[in-house]
Amino acid sequence: MTDGIVLQGAVLQSPAAAAGGTFAKTWSEVRVMATRSSRLSLRAIDGLVWALALPVVLMGLFVYLFGGAIHTGARYVDYVVPGVLVVCIGYSAVMTCASVAHDLNEGMVDRLRSMDVGGASFMAGHVLASVARNLISAVLVLGVAFAMGFRPHASALDWLKALGVLALCVLAYTWVTATLGALARSAEAANGMGFLVAFVAYPSSAFVPVKNMATWVRGFADHQPITPIVNTLRGLLDGTPGTNTGTAVAWCLGTIAVSVALAGWLFQFRTEE
Repeated sequence: MTDGIVLQGAVLQSPAAAAGGTFAKTWSEVRVMATRSSRLSLRAIDGLVWALALPVVLMGLFVYLFGGAIHTGARYVDYVVPGVLVVCIGYSAVMTCASVAHDLNEGMVDRLRSMDVGGASFMAGHVLASVARNLISAVLVLGVAFAMGFRPHASALDWLKALGVLALCVLAYTWVTATLGALARSAEAANGMGFLVAFVAYPSSAFVPVKNMATWVRGFADHQPITPIVNTLRGLLDGTPGTNTGTAVAWCLGTIAVSVALAGWLFQFRTEE
């Protein structure tokens, strides 16, 4: 290196240009991996149909079967939509957990490493594909909700804020399940781990007010990440201030940071065994 210039063969390349080339290569790899993951999802028709049908099943189940018995101080369909959105994110992320575990345990990663595809690109590609699936799921949830009488009172700015919180929730859930996928020794074990994480949304304010829960459940529901996330979405969509916004964002960002670090370490550990 001379005067800030990196010598590569006969080509002089500035550090900024080298960094730009590295970023372009990584982004290209992430797009390829995301496209691959999306195509694999399309081939698994049964799992894809279940992931897309689940929002309809949950909305119908809670609104028409349980809605009349649950008192929230407002129309139950308006209350439950944020919870269904978050629950569906969790179930959709299970596919990421199983997909990462399958690739790590079936030799796919060895082939990728022979082509100099890094672990960051591999994990980020799975996450990006999951984000795309969750966007489709969220649109479906909202469509079904409107058909069932959901009438939000959010302004355009509130919708943008709600979308931002939802996007952070998707990333947090997906990185957690991707990390568990890197930990699991089989796709079956990964499925079990993923469903356990998805279940965390039930003992929260997603479907019933926390104050109506048993005391021991209430303590957990009040201090877990899903409750502030759901309360924030509910407040924004109702057109009222989301009192838990700071807490929700902090939970999401903290979860993403820890999961990304753990996923990177687990990937290195598993591929060097």
